[in-house]
Amino acid sequence: MTSSTTTRTTNHSRTLLLVQTAMFAALMMIGANISAFLIIGGVPITLQTFFAILAGLLLGKRTGAIAMLVYALIGLAGLPVFAGFSGGLDTIISPTFGFILSFIGIAYIAGLIVEKFPTKVGFVVAALAGTAFNYLFGTNWMYAAYKLWFSAPEGFSYKMAWAWMAVPLPKDLILAILAGLFGFRLRPILEKQKLT
Repeated sequence: MTSSTTTRTTNHSRTLLLVQTAMFAALMMIGANISAFLIIGGVPITLQTFFAILAGLLLGKRTGAIAMLVYALIGLAGLPVFAGFSGGLDTIISPTFGFILSFIGIAYIAGLIVEKFPTKVGFVVAALAGTAFNYLFGTNWMYAAYKLWFSAPEGFSYKMAWAWMAVPLPKDLILAILAGLFGFRLRPILEKQKLT
């Protein structure tokens, strides 16, 4: 392989990586607001967990996590890309900011699991593990935010925080399984693109 071929291949890989990262950041923006006005308790119902899982499954743990970090930074910079067309640094103190942070972990966890178990079952388990991380991290952040620095609704408790999360749970479990199956089918196509 000549040095010009190696350079061209490296440039192609970098360009593809940048395009994929930008694409998943954009998908997160769409997923955040596709149902922006459907809110249960204090939790908006979105497709972000689905896209965060796919980022990890398709791009791998590192690139998937970077794509989610790019999305979070775009929102924190002030662009209205978070649920409810919100954005800005004040989002950090929002009770739902833990869910935004969890997207980085979701992509990393999903990518890590499929790296070790690249089977159909591995992809589905990775998607479900990412969803579990989203619920654990996001709900605990929300509870802490309401108890420590945000005005909690009347009678708010840890049990109530989890009750709010019971509403989107069936949707998120179904979407996680679909993301796992979809990711398993699509990953070989993306891997082939990297080689051409």
